[in-house]
Amino acid sequence: MSLVVIIDYDAGNLRSVQRACHEVGIEAEISADADRVRTAQRVIFPGVGAAGSAMRSLKKKGLDAALREVLAAGKPVLGICLGLQISFDHSEENDQQTLGLLPGCVKRFEFQRRDLKIPHMGWNEVRISRPHPLLAGIERADEFYFVHAYYPVPAAQENVYAVTDYEHDFASAVGKDNYFATQFHPEKSGRVGLRLLRQFASWDGSC
Repeated sequence: MSLVVIIDYDAGNLRSVQRACHEVGIEAEISADADRVRTAQRVIFPGVGAAGSAMRSLKKKGLDAALREVLAAGKPVLGICLGLQISFDHSEENDQQTLGLLPGCVKRFEFQRRDLKIPHMGWNEVRISRPHPLLAGIERADEFYFVHAYYPVPAAQENVYAVTDYEHDFASAVGKDNYFATQFHPEKSGRVGLRLLRQFASWDGSC
């Protein structure tokens, strides 16, 4: 099994991601070492928390540069939740310039309906809008677990692979080339989430 590294930038409980990886046969290690990230054959970029503190931590540890090098080398990378959000150009959270791996921004939910809560928390349907190897086998009624108050607004529809409805549709899975990211948490999504992680283990980085 190739080396899989889960990036540690002080943004959430990475052990749950590691345990889910172990369950599908991925022996992933957690590391905050930029050089260790560079040597990985696959990288998982998860996270929960705020965009501002996440970006400060990434830059302080040199992990932003390491992530860019991994992507430039064509290695498969999976972003999760905050990892997805800080992949765009800008986040309304902390008015933060982010990594710019994908064109677009991240906005805070604002609703007309009083019955909808922020954060968006719990199970919700993910509807595939474009096929992708990591979404293979996911059916229309399949639900994944979400916890987030902000949502991505990609500038290019070609980067949107799935959408979810929470008063309005938002992009819940995005990607470009060897990078794929989900707003939902595969590691908390039971059978369907584990399927996605299992498919990441054999993904060659092509769409």
